[in-house]
Amino acid sequence: MSQDQREQRTLPSRTIAEAIRSQIESGELPPGAQLPSERDLASTYGTARNTAREAVRILSDAGLVITDQGKGSFVRPQMSLIRLGNDRYSRHRDTGLSPFLLECAKQGKTGRFEVLSIDRVQPPPEVAERLGVPAKTKSVLRRENVFYADDDPVEQVTTYIPWTIAKGTGLLQDEVPHQFGIHGVLEDQHHVMNRMREEVSTRMPRPDESRLLHLRPGVPVLDVWHTSIDQDGEPYELTRFVMRGDMTGLLYDVPVE
Repeated sequence: MSQDQREQRTLPSRTIAEAIRSQIESGELPPGAQLPSERDLASTYGTARNTAREAVRILSDAGLVITDQGKGSFVRPQMSLIRLGNDRYSRHRDTGLSPFLLECAKQGKTGRFEVLSIDRVQPPPEVAERLGVPAKTKSVLRRENVFYADDDPVEQVTTYIPWTIAKGTGLLQDEVPHQFGIHGVLEDQHHVMNRMREEVSTRMPRPDESRLLHLRPGVPVLDVWHTSIDQDGEPYELTRFVMRGDMTGLLYDVPVE
């Protein structure tokens, strides 16, 4: 550990933050509990109020604490997870619901989605590569949506489908006119999901994502690239999910090859 790192660890604000973190992790300060005021923290630890304020900021940046102006700072409450498993695409014919809406229904939440845009576009290079389509022409249909559980925006969903598959279908409409949704249309186009490939990473959100998903400081997002592969081994649909890290979980239960 460098000298700068050792000095940083002994800063009074960091000492206060680590003490509060320990109280949160031990359950002494449970989810939703209000933290002492800056004045009280300063008095307890014998520091200035701006030092206490910096300690709370450290906890907020770490995603442990939320601050409501005029009300105080609180331990981040636990939120129900929308758990999406590897079997989620095999169940749409049982209910006619998308995986997200099905999971919301299981949890007693009202799931809905808002269509942001539907366009024929020139794909970004990473999309063209995954779908095997031309990158320099308007070779894909792009559908952008945001999905809600009750009133909480949970995920931003951007789907790309080769234009040769999408043209002239209900995929160009806000409400896809098929009882089994997008995947029902794709199956009617002779593309049945036989395999899927998912690339999952975690990162901090971009400003536009924070606004769209109503993210508080310190909350990361799951960035998931899902590729649907049909019975002939061809990729035919690519969806990028940007999911709230505090409301979304992924469950994979697969055989070991």
